[in-house]
Amino acid sequence: MPDGRARRLSARAAITAVADQDSFREFDVREDEFTVAAPRPDGPLAWPGYAESRARAEERTGERESVVCGTATLGGTGAVVISFEFGFLGGSLGERTGDRLEAAHHYARGHRLPVVSLIATGGSRMQEGMRALVQLQRVARQSELTGAAGLARIAVLRDPTTGGGWATLGAGADLILALPGSQVGFAGSRVRPADTDPAAYTAEGQLAAGAIDDVVRHEELREALALRLGLLSAPGGGHAPAGAFAPTAAAEPPGALGRSNLPATGWEAVSRARDPDRPRATAYLDAYFAERAPLRGDRCGGADPGMLCGFGRRAGRTVAYAAQCGTATTPAGYRTAARLVRLAGRLGIPVLTLIDTPGAANDAEAERAGAGAAIADLFAAVAGAQVPVTSLVIGEGGSGGALALASPDNLWATPDSYFSVIAPESAAAILKRGNEETRTTAEQLRLRPQDLVELGVARGVVTAWSGDLAGR
Repeated sequence: MPDGRARRLSARAAITAVADQDSFREFDVREDEFTVAAPRPDGPLAWPGYAESRARAEERTGERESVVCGTATLGGTGAVVISFEFGFLGGSLGERTGDRLEAAHHYARGHRLPVVSLIATGGSRMQEGMRALVQLQRVARQSELTGAAGLARIAVLRDPTTGGGWATLGAGADLILALPGSQVGFAGSRVRPADTDPAAYTAEGQLAAGAIDDVVRHEELREALALRLGLLSAPGGGHAPAGAFAPTAAAEPPGALGRSNLPATGWEAVSRARDPDRPRATAYLDAYFAERAPLRGDRCGGADPGMLCGFGRRAGRTVAYAAQCGTATTPAGYRTAARLVRLAGRLGIPVLTLIDTPGAANDAEAERAGAGAAIADLFAAVAGAQVPVTSLVIGEGGSGGALALASPDNLWATPDSYFSVIAPESAAAILKRGNEETRTTAEQLRLRPQDLVELGVARGVVTAWSGDLAGR
């Protein structure tokens, strides 16, 4: 099937597509320890013909409800799996759907398992009225309890994912993947405005808006899901403890990082940091991690390609990362990093941040997007982190826009970096100095990496990927 076209699989086929062979074990919803509500004739509203509609749906799909729940392993990692059957009344949520979803989350918490939701739903079941709609509160509560228990929640958005299913299990997940061409949005195709942009209601549109983490082709989904589930659950290797994740000399990126000579002047430090040929965040991340998976988007309408966030594996252990790429960081970038830090804290995963920005974006669009609030949110996330945060300045450290990503007590710098309260050019302008005095101003700011150490701001200068930064 060509890329861009959504595939519609049954609930069980969707499970087979991602789970290890013969590993799925369905919950016995009739004999399970959890109570499942008994069906009532024509439902709570006595909707004419509802019982017959259910009977036809059962005959057509072979399922008794719109979700199938059980346990499986994905890439060797155990999980509770929830899969929607769109052929059963459009995958809609009713009272009995809520029973199954609550039972699944109870089981996940009781057995310390992450939850993977394979979603394909049109929303709440109108034949059950408000009794169906309030299931969203029930499902949201169960999902929140699972997240608060330190268990990962991963959603895969199939076609379609709309209404309450998107607004609870979908958008409420920690990481969200979607299949290409899938319809994704709170409003379904029959209820949205007729003149609206249909691209906004697609997986690709939601990715651009920062609402999901990745769009993954069907044939790559098994591997992509297994990687993320393994990283967030860290089977075998566990999460890296404090002091256990730091670059080694063997992982040194190419270029200027290996230079042990420190800049002689402030302006030399600035020039090195602005050198287009020095190593950037991707070089550090590629050298450090054996494999990694991105976390994208601020979940409120924005995405910043200049802020790379995600989880990586190093020597069998998981480390979260947030890395600036040398561009002015937008409000969406700060909110994404804050989201990453808080998720890592909840899952007990330490965080590595790479600092490299001339500063926060300060144009009118950034102000309208809440730049101050976004930076404040990241400051708060780092300050309140319940896991170790290690920071390395790899390029420009431009004022508060860079400091928001910095660990307050575990900051390091490379020889190709500087960190300053303000850029030398801006400082000179404020002081009404001429352009010829910019270099003198840079010296007065004491922004060189060795100056940061002498001032007690940084713990040391890293001349190569060596040593144990978090343990020093």
